[in-house]
Amino acid sequence: MSSIELTPSQKKILRALTNLHKESEDAIKGEDIAEQVDRNPGTIRNQMQSLKALQLVEGVPGPKGGYKPTAAAFEALEIQQMDDPASVPLEHEGEPVTDVIVEEIDLSSVHHPELCRAEIHMQGAISGIHEDDEVTVGPTPLSKLVIDGRVDGKDDTNNILILRIEDMLAPAEEPEH
Repeated sequence: MSSIELTPSQKKILRALTNLHKESEDAIKGEDIAEQVDRNPGTIRNQMQSLKALQLVEGVPGPKGGYKPTAAAFEALEIQQMDDPASVPLEHEGEPVTDVIVEEIDLSSVHHPELCRAEIHMQGAISGIHEDDEVTVGPTPLSKLVIDGRVDGKDDTNNILILRIEDMLAPAEEPEH
C-alpha cells in the first residue's frame, strides 16, 4: 500500500500520464495530458511541479521532452507492472478494445440479481466508453468467466468501469491450471 496521499486531480493527471506513457514509452507533453483530462496546460504544469516534488514524475527537457512517470508513480496508483500480464479481453459495443489491461474484477451485491454490479479496474484510457454502453469482459484466464453488461458509471480518477450485469457465464468444467 502506498503511503503517498494524492488529490483526485493529481491522481487523474498521473493516471493519464501513465496511460499515455504506456502507449508510447516516450516523454509525454503537458498539452497531451491536458487534452486527456480536459484541463488547461498551465494547470498540468503546476500539478507536475508537485508530482515531481513527490518523486512520482520526472521532467525530460528539450524539444522531444515532457514528463515520464517514475516507478513510484505506478506504486502510488497501485498499478502492478508486469512484463507479460495475462490478457483479459474487453469489448465495447461489440468491438475489441486493444489498448487496455483489465487488472481486476470486483463483484458486488451478487446475492441480489437486480442490483448485481461489476467494478472493472483497468490500465489504459477509458474515455471513449460512456454510460449505458455495452461492455463484455472476459474470458478470464483461469475460471473463463465472461461478464456482459452496460456501463452504469465510471470512475475516471481510478480507471474503473461500473457495469450493470446483464449476463455472467462461467463454464462448469474444471479450469485448466
